Amino acid sequence: MWNFIFRSVAQRLILLVIVSFMAHSFIHLAPGEPSEVDPMNPRMKPEDIAKIRAAFHLDDPLHVQYAYWIRDLASGELKSFKDSQPVLPKIWDRFLNSLPLFILATILVWTLAFPTGIYGAVHRGGLYDRSTVFFSYALISIPSFFLSYLVILGVVEWLGVPVISLKTFGMDQADPAYKIMDRVWHLVIPSVMSALAGIAVLSRYVRSQMLEVLSQDYVRTARAKGLEEDTVVYRHALGNALLPFVTMFGFLIPGLIGASVIFEQIFAWPGLGRLGYEAILARDFPVTMTLIFFTAVLTLLGTFISDVLYAVVDPRIRLE
Repeated sequence: MWNFIFRSVAQRLILLVIVSFMAHSFIHLAPGEPSEVDPMNPRMKPEDIAKIRAAFHLDDPLHVQYAYWIRDLASGELKSFKDSQPVLPKIWDRFLNSLPLFILATILVWTLAFPTGIYGAVHRGGLYDRSTVFFSYALISIPSFFLSYLVILGVVEWLGVPVISLKTFGMDQADPAYKIMDRVWHLVIPSVMSALAGIAVLSRYVRSQMLEVLSQDYVRTARAKGLEEDTVVYRHALGNALLPFVTMFGFLIPGLIGASVIFEQIFAWPGLGRLGYEAILARDFPVTMTLIFFTAVLTLLGTFISDVLYAVVDPRIRLE
């Protein structure tokens, strides 16, 4: 077990270096440079552009720029091209904003999708199963950004309350209880909207996997032995049906950065996804590369956790 852990960590560290260098090279090979973001600025003189390029090592070879980026990232001195602010504190602030949105949406997806899919599989062909299948395909088909705009218009029109950004304007002077309620209200709607499509997709996966397992010979044998239906479904079938979702669980972690870009943009939520989107538009290479680097770290961490969980949930698997 420990040999597997050490070998897996070493392989992922090597892969992380390769991915980070490739991402750094591809970004710098893209057309345009930070000094060209505002070429029509009359106050931007050629010597100013030259100073910018020299300060950020833009004239050095790619491998030298990569070494400078790794050095500055490790020392915490990496600064944004856009506003010259330190990159790591900026990302940390946005991370704290994205974390509650990600956690609440993930909880909604995994706590609602599994009961929906399992109950639909057990009662296949019934009214509940047909209804959930219809609404799942409807939620998958309707663009999430379009549905989010409809919800925003409906909530503002019918309830007369704001739902944009982290909090209501002017709430700083309110009582602490009202501040908490306001933050929760602004958190609930974008979390629910970002979770709807995930619930629809995951419930279909759970239903199909349960249907496949329920048709296996050992399930029919358990029923033939006279076991109760709940025991057959939740003790014999469910454990084997959940194995494929261990892999999916590992890919939840990198969703903290990239999965909520659309909803953070629609709801003006200052999170990591929106920060990456703005950095790409501004050609802010340090912020963009750092976000890609952390996405790679979260992806490798998630796959590592999945590999270890496989041995926990399935005793037949031995990590050697």
